Amino acid sequence: MNLEINDSLIPGTRLKKSEMGNVTGLEFLSKVFYISEGVMLSQIREVSGIDGSTLQNWTKRGWVANARLKKYNIDQVAHILIINMLRSCIQLDKIALLLHYINGKIDDKSDDIIRDSELYDYICRILDKLMEQDVCSMASIKETIREEIADYEEAMQGAADRLANALEIIIVAYYAALIKRRSDEMLTALMNRR
Repeated sequence: MNLEINDSLIPGTRLKKSEMGNVTGLEFLSKVFYISEGVMLSQIREVSGIDGSTLQNWTKRGWVANARLKKYNIDQVAHILIINMLRSCIQLDKIALLLHYINGKIDDKSDDIIRDSELYDYICRILDKLMEQDVCSMASIKETIREEIADYEEAMQGAADRLANALEIIIVAYYAALIKRRSDEMLTALMNRR
């Protein structure tokens, strides 16, 4: 399929890649965390467009870990951005289930197969590579995922397969979100012409 859909935004944010030096993933997160070890809710709101009550609701439901001393660390921010990038096309409870499939309980790091910041980096690297290609198919998505996670070291047996399965769902869902955003833009333009 050749949808010719590219995303000018950093996944999960409302920031344009061009305004951030065309970086995504860990490079982007490193810029956000360059000066401090944590970011405040207001900074997350600025980057992602998520309002405070939404983030508090996600925390209350156990989908996002509590901030420590009112600051979110790099993995918490990555986790929030992943949820944000998927929420227009996947129900929040299903996103939580998917993230649980990858890393287990939100407040238990011992069952994680990957840090959230590394997961976000893989997602961004895969999306960047796919958007450079002329044709995007399920086969090219699977191949790109396989290539990008080749350096992944399993935390437990079967973790690489779990990661690949989850990444495939995330990438396809993100493309669905991009298509939805494009159709919403087209519908708005149509309505404005009336």
